[in-house]
Amino acid sequence: MSKATKIIPMDQKNKRINLAVSIVAAIFLVILYFVIFSFSEQDGETSGAVSHEVSKWVVEEWEQITHPSWTEEIKKSLIEYWEHPIRKLAHFSEYTLMGILVFLIWKAWIKKPWVRNLLVIGWVFVSASLDEWHQTFVGGRCGSFLDVLLDTSGGCFGLLLCLLCTKIALGIRRKKGAV
Repeated sequence: MSKATKIIPMDQKNKRINLAVSIVAAIFLVILYFVIFSFSEQDGETSGAVSHEVSKWVVEEWEQITHPSWTEEIKKSLIEYWEHPIRKLAHFSEYTLMGILVFLIWKAWIKKPWVRNLLVIGWVFVSASLDEWHQTFVGGRCGSFLDVLLDTSGGCFGLLLCLLCTKIALGIRRKKGAV
């Protein structure tokens, strides 16, 4: 072995990896906060227009895939119908990602799973509450406790995905005899 080769003990290597994962997840979390609060700053009209455009795109893509020849009236009706569910799915998805990122930040540092899991859920709940409170100061917007619950359920879903992936990874490692 050459002098340039350095052997890092496994414990130290794991700590470095955990630190790197935490830092990267924290950076992505800051970016996610920026995205969420940028959307929340939009007034009601702008926010509605964004939802309308996304719904319009979904309906047009669905028409392309399924090849029905919808009339403009049917398209308009479908676009209006899907605006609300698409907006709520966006909320759920943003906070699912938040739950995953917060889990990744704390996974290696908080050893008691129930403490870490409560921290993740609490973090998402407080973030969602602050986002909804922020919206009460924006014209044409209002805060909604139902949105807080929807966002928190998205965070819980993200947490469950992380727990499932962790369980699968541990099962694979046990089969290989690594744990």
